[in-house]
Amino acid sequence: MDFLTKILREKKKEVENLTAVQEVRTKQRPSFYQMVKDHPERMHVIGEIKRASPSKGTINEDVDILQQAESYEQAGVSAISVLTDPVFFKGRITDLAAIAQVVEVPLLCKDFIIDEQQLDRAKKAGASIVLLIVAALSSSRLAKLYQGAQDRGLEVLVEVHDAEELSKAQALGAKIIGINNRNLKTFDVSIQTSLDLAQPEGDTLYISESGFRTGGDVEKIKQAYQGILVGETLMRAEDPAEKIIELRVSRE
Repeated sequence: MDFLTKILREKKKEVENLTAVQEVRTKQRPSFYQMVKDHPERMHVIGEIKRASPSKGTINEDVDILQQAESYEQAGVSAISVLTDPVFFKGRITDLAAIAQVVEVPLLCKDFIIDEQQLDRAKKAGASIVLLIVAALSSSRLAKLYQGAQDRGLEVLVEVHDAEELSKAQALGAKIIGINNRNLKTFDVSIQTSLDLAQPEGDTLYISESGFRTGGDVEKIKQAYQGILVGETLMRAEDPAEKIIELRVSRE
């Protein structure tokens, strides 16, 4: 059984037993889409809070998530992604709620969202962006959840892994599309995926996700992508802020 199938099987169980989340009162966050559009001259970094992964196991379980998030913000990230999956990534919705109270940048609830209840929880916990994964959803569920997120005032990062999924995201009218360099079945990572799926620059924002360790890696994809999502590299870095500065390469 591949990783995605295992994760979705557990996610269905989790959704059946979701507990209520107390609504977090936070300031209005800026639009991630507009922020990136207003500053095309540099690469935008989405810094991720990620304790573990199915393929790598524990990455940094003892991290002080508030200190980590604040260091990301101070270093100039354009958004912070928070893993909220408890089984495979050792995250929790309360991580998002806590971080929402200490940073002002856009916040992405990073999870395998399959149900509207998860959208409500993300919104209550302070998220301004949610992730929808094309590979995890039927076309009808993807469309309903996309509309549901918009109805709740949430921006949506629609994630794809191949040309067929990219076409579905484009047909959906997604404003922000993430090309994940990680194969969700094997969890192998290759930046070549983003190079193969590169699109001409237009109204849609394209974010390249996973596999970035150095500024040199970012240079390879900067002409076709306006942003990158980085998790493991920042979680392992001795100085996350210094690494973020390295990764925020000029696009001019």
